[in-house]
Amino acid sequence: MPRWMRWIGYAAGTVVLLAGAGAGYVYAASNSKADKRYDIPATPIAISHDSATIARGQHFATAIGKCVDCHGEDLGGKVMVDDPALGVVVAPNLTPGGLLAGDSDAEVVRTIRHGVKRDGRSAAIMPSEEYQHFSDEDVGAIVAYLRSVPAVTRTLPATQLRPVGRALVAANVLPLYTAELVDHSATPPARVLPDSTVEYGKYLASTGGCIGCHGPGLSGGPIPGMPPDTPPAANITPEATGRLSDAELERMLREGTRPDGSTINPMMPWRYTALMNDLEMRATIKYLRSVPGKPYGNR
Repeated sequence: MPRWMRWIGYAAGTVVLLAGAGAGYVYAASNSKADKRYDIPATPIAISHDSATIARGQHFATAIGKCVDCHGEDLGGKVMVDDPALGVVVAPNLTPGGLLAGDSDAEVVRTIRHGVKRDGRSAAIMPSEEYQHFSDEDVGAIVAYLRSVPAVTRTLPATQLRPVGRALVAANVLPLYTAELVDHSATPPARVLPDSTVEYGKYLASTGGCIGCHGPGLSGGPIPGMPPDTPPAANITPEATGRLSDAELERMLREGTRPDGSTINPMMPWRYTALMNDLEMRATIKYLRSVPGKPYGNR
């Protein structure tokens, strides 16, 4: 065999070995993240299951936390992503007929705030880095509401990663496993007083996903961890919204319509921000007015 053919053979063999080693690393690293256990105690909090608390929990699960956006209007779960390269991501069934049926109230609170499931592993794509800020009163109301909804029986596939998804998780590009993102040492407040202040608006924006999508500075840009064809988040700092009136901002949040008449992409969950009460809407708009203006895309 000519020397140059032997060199090609050696090179090809080396490439195959490196590819195999790389694939093995990616598989092991992504599995390690999925299987990691978190030693977070399920700390009980006082939860009332009266009708007023359940109604408040329904409001927070819908208008503020927007649980229904991922888990479905009946909270029975749905497939959120089914991408041939990335994988399948499923929002589980949260009704008494689903995932949380065997959990104590304290374990459900832990899943919401810490993204840690009953077996100690991390939930996937659960926005607990935002929900960790919920007060005891509000997270307790959400739990009471979840206990009250009709049980749904629905067959759903398991969340699973495909090659590109595994590679992105292994490279820390795709923040799939929620518990990695949460400050588990944080102490949430027992109660946050509802009022029309900037502070309450910040609380609603923090727990309601504004910061999660638009960035800590609310200046928008591509949303980390989302598929590349996902519409980027808009700049909602005064740099972009300063010329809009409060009424125009409220119309955007309630009707999904910009001042020029164009429709906001439904990736922005205005169908649910529309359900905020007047006090919550005023507080949210005050908060959006209060943040420093930033150029688009600085997150």
